[in-house]
Amino acid sequence: MTKANLIDILSEKSKITRVKAEAVVNTIFDTMVEALMKDNRIEIRGFGSFVNRKYDSYKGRNPRTGEVIAVDEKKLPFFKVGKELKEEINNGGKE
Repeated sequence: MTKANLIDILSEKSKITRVKAEAVVNTIFDTMVEALMKDNRIEIRGFGSFVNRKYDSYKGRNPRTGEVIAVDEKKLPFFKVGKELKEEINNGGKE
Protein backbone atom coordinates (compact mmCIF):
# COMPACT_ATOMS: atom_id res chain seq x y z
CA MET A 1 0.00 0.00 0.00
CA THR A 2 1.27 3.44 -0.89
CA LYS A 3 0.55 6.77 0.72
CA ALA A 4 -1.71 7.61 -2.25
CA ASN A 5 -3.67 4.36 -1.70
CA LEU A 6 -4.08 5.23 1.97
CA ILE A 7 -5.37 8.70 1.08
CA ASP A 8 -7.87 7.24 -1.41
CA ILE A 9 -9.17 4.69 1.11
CA LEU A 10 -9.50 7.32 3.84
CA SER A 11 -11.34 9.61 1.45
CA GLU A 12 -13.78 6.86 0.43
CA LYS A 13 -14.45 5.45 3.90
CA SER A 14 -14.78 8.84 5.60
CA LYS A 15 -16.71 10.41 2.73
CA ILE A 16 -14.39 13.42 2.68
CA THR A 17 -12.59 15.00 -0.24
CA ARG A 18 -9.25 13.62 -1.34
CA VAL A 19 -7.62 16.97 -0.43
CA LYS A 20 -8.89 16.73 3.16
CA ALA A 21 -7.86 13.08 3.39
CA GLU A 22 -4.39 13.99 2.15
CA ALA A 23 -4.16 16.73 4.80
CA VAL A 24 -5.11 14.22 7.52
CA VAL A 25 -2.56 11.63 6.38
CA ASN A 26 0.20 14.25 6.03
CA THR A 27 -0.58 15.65 9.49
CA ILE A 28 -0.35 12.20 11.06
CA PHE A 29 2.93 11.34 9.33
CA ASP A 30 4.47 14.77 10.00
CA THR A 31 3.54 14.53 13.69
CA MET A 32 5.08 11.07 13.93
CA VAL A 33 8.31 12.28 12.28
CA GLU A 34 8.50 15.25 14.66
CA ALA A 35 8.02 12.95 17.66
CA LEU A 36 10.80 10.62 16.49
CA MET A 37 13.10 13.59 15.84
CA LYS A 38 12.60 14.55 19.51
CA ASP A 39 13.44 10.94 20.53
CA ASN A 40 9.86 10.37 21.68
CA ARG A 41 8.33 6.91 21.51
CA ILE A 42 5.15 6.45 19.48
CA GLU A 43 2.73 3.79 20.67
CA ILE A 44 -0.44 2.91 18.79
CA ARG A 45 -2.34 0.36 20.88
CA GLY A 46 -3.22 -2.78 18.96
CA PHE A 47 -0.92 -1.83 16.09
CA GLY A 48 2.63 -1.34 17.33
CA SER A 49 5.23 1.16 18.46
CA PHE A 50 8.01 3.20 16.92
CA VAL A 51 11.19 4.02 18.80
CA ASN A 52 14.64 5.27 17.83
CA ARG A 53 17.51 2.86 18.24
CA LYS A 54 20.96 4.33 18.72
CA TYR A 55 23.93 2.75 17.01
CA ASP A 56 27.48 3.64 18.08
CA SER A 57 30.16 4.56 15.58
CA TYR A 58 32.27 1.75 14.20
CA LYS A 59 34.90 0.91 11.60
CA GLY A 60 33.36 -0.35 8.38
CA ARG A 61 34.69 -1.40 5.02
CA ASN A 62 34.00 0.04 1.58
CA PRO A 63 32.75 -3.01 -0.37
CA ARG A 64 34.25 -1.78 -3.67
CA THR A 65 37.75 -0.92 -2.50
CA GLY A 66 38.04 -2.78 0.80
CA GLU A 67 39.19 0.50 2.40
CA VAL A 68 38.46 0.85 6.14
CA ILE A 69 36.17 3.80 6.85
CA ALA A 70 34.73 5.34 9.99
CA VAL A 71 30.93 5.07 10.22
CA ASP A 72 29.42 7.77 12.42
CA GLU A 73 26.97 7.00 15.20
CA LYS A 74 23.36 7.15 14.14
CA LYS A 75 19.76 6.73 15.20
CA LEU A 76 17.31 4.68 13.18
CA PRO A 77 13.56 4.36 13.71
CA PHE A 78 12.50 0.86 14.68
CA PHE A 79 8.96 -0.56 14.52
CA LYS A 80 7.80 -3.24 16.92
CA VAL A 81 4.51 -4.89 15.96
CA GLY A 82 1.78 -5.00 18.60
CA LYS A 83 0.43 -8.25 20.02
CA GLU A 84 -3.07 -7.78 18.57
CA LEU A 85 -1.79 -7.06 15.06
CA LYS A 86 0.61 -10.01 15.19
CA GLU A 87 -2.20 -12.33 16.24
CA GLU A 88 -4.55 -10.95 13.58
CA ILE A 89 -1.97 -11.51 10.84
CA ASN A 90 -1.07 -15.00 12.04
CA ASN A 91 -4.71 -16.06 12.37
CA GLY A 92 -5.53 -14.67 8.93
CA GLY A 93 -8.48 -12.80 10.40
CA LYS A 94 -10.05 -16.06 11.64
CA GLU A 95 -11.04 -16.37 15.26
